[in-house]
Amino acid sequence: MDLAALETAAALVHSVVPPTPQYRWPLLSRRVGAEVWVKHENHTPIGAFKVRGGVVYLDDLKRSQPEIKGVVTATTGNHGQSIAYSAAALGLAATIVVPEGNNPGKNRAMRGFGANLVEVGHDFQAAYEHAAALAEQENLHLVRSFHPLLARGVASYALELFRAVAALDTIYVPVGLGSGICGVIAARDALALTTEVVGVVAENAPTYALSFAAGHPVPTNRADTLAEGLAVRVPDAEALAIIVKGAARIVTVSEVELRQAARAMFADTRNLAEGAAAAPLAAALQERARLAGKRVALIQSGGNIERTLFADVLSEAGPE
Repeated sequence: MDLAALETAAALVHSVVPPTPQYRWPLLSRRVGAEVWVKHENHTPIGAFKVRGGVVYLDDLKRSQPEIKGVVTATTGNHGQSIAYSAAALGLAATIVVPEGNNPGKNRAMRGFGANLVEVGHDFQAAYEHAAALAEQENLHLVRSFHPLLARGVASYALELFRAVAALDTIYVPVGLGSGICGVIAARDALALTTEVVGVVAENAPTYALSFAAGHPVPTNRADTLAEGLAVRVPDAEALAIIVKGAARIVTVSEVELRQAARAMFADTRNLAEGAAAAPLAAALQERARLAGKRVALIQSGGNIERTLFADVLSEAGPE
């Protein structure tokens, strides 16, 4: 993914999704003890960064396979919203498979974008396996949750950030299946920058942390976390290779830290952070000592937190 390819993808993304803002928040900076910038991907048309990848991937699919009628994918929400939104714009039918008990707000949004929603299985992996079976049975194109074209589209937010904020020392990026962090790494490398890229995963969904340490995919048996965007138990080998080569480290954060960070993000910026979007702040707070005096960016990947969960998070005792 050289700079020319990223620029072409970004131009396509910006024909559908305006650039999102990045702000330096004084209260967050004081809390972390560093100059903290937040890239607000919660301000896209689907409330999350994933729409950028969906636009690029489905545009390429429509051009290369104009006879295609429909697509199917598995998701815990934001990837599905991206595919539903982009498919509707291109006149494609979209079937979205989600785990049972998935975030009801995200389910409602996917249906709102015109998707056929199927609820199957206890987690993302089970939903993915069902989506793959549906693709075979119904002759649908299967959209994986990680693909280089998805990462290329997502890299557009990193280009915006790097060009708006000079000399970033560290960027914290939540890691689900990896399109976000791979896009950030691609943009950094294409611009020949030295910014440290740090991935963040949930303690209850540590597959990428374990895999990063081992240097090869290490699946887990469970991925039970309030951060559904991080709830992955089988890593993508292609994404992992990019992360191992380009990331400085992977930080693991607890459920308590995720809840505290979501509350802090709201207190300091009045922005909603779903679990995955709270993870970068949780990691920065965990690594506060090493960030003193540095310029740091947090990828606020989405604001689609379920209403009752957010009410519960805000009601908890503890410092804002």
